[in-house]
Amino acid sequence: MAGFFHKLILRGGHVCPWWLAYTFDNPVRRLLHRPEALFRGLVAPGQTAVDVGCGMGHFTLGLARMVGAEGRVVAVDLQEKMLERVRRRAERLGVLGRIRLHRCGADALGVAERADFVVASWMVHEVPDRAAFLREVAAFMKPGARLFVAEPLGHVKAEELESTVALAAKAGLEVESRPRMAVSRAVVFRKAG
Repeated sequence: MAGFFHKLILRGGHVCPWWLAYTFDNPVRRLLHRPEALFRGLVAPGQTAVDVGCGMGHFTLGLARMVGAEGRVVAVDLQEKMLERVRRRAERLGVLGRIRLHRCGADALGVAERADFVVASWMVHEVPDRAAFLREVAAFMKPGARLFVAEPLGHVKAEELESTVALAAKAGLEVESRPRMAVSRAVVFRKAG
């Protein structure tokens, strides 16, 4: 994986500091980016979902409600402080038992679960080796699984997203749809199978 997160930190990359997450994980975002609305028809009870770059858990918590008591959500982040906030929020909401907190390493995500659904929101543009990242994500997706990629509008140009689309195709992921998402550019990919 060539240490895509490690390179990001050493190069003074764009890893969002844990404290800055409070500026965009707020009540307005909860209105604009409701997981139950965004992921309707993509996630079902009993499934396994992975939230890559979960931050403080906005999507993790919504996914935990969607997969239900029989489902599982893996919340993946590089920063322990982010995962601690997810833990506290999930505990308060009574969904912690459905969530596995996973701190990824510097060289790989290291997700062992086979996923039915993966979300990577507002973070793919931060990864120096997007091709390696997408190959790793595709490797832990089940055949027919979906990957929801969203990038912030205004920060990620349309051409940059199209570059990610091309890299995803090389990883075996095909575009299924391009949903509307407030202040974002979004693509849903499906793994062939």
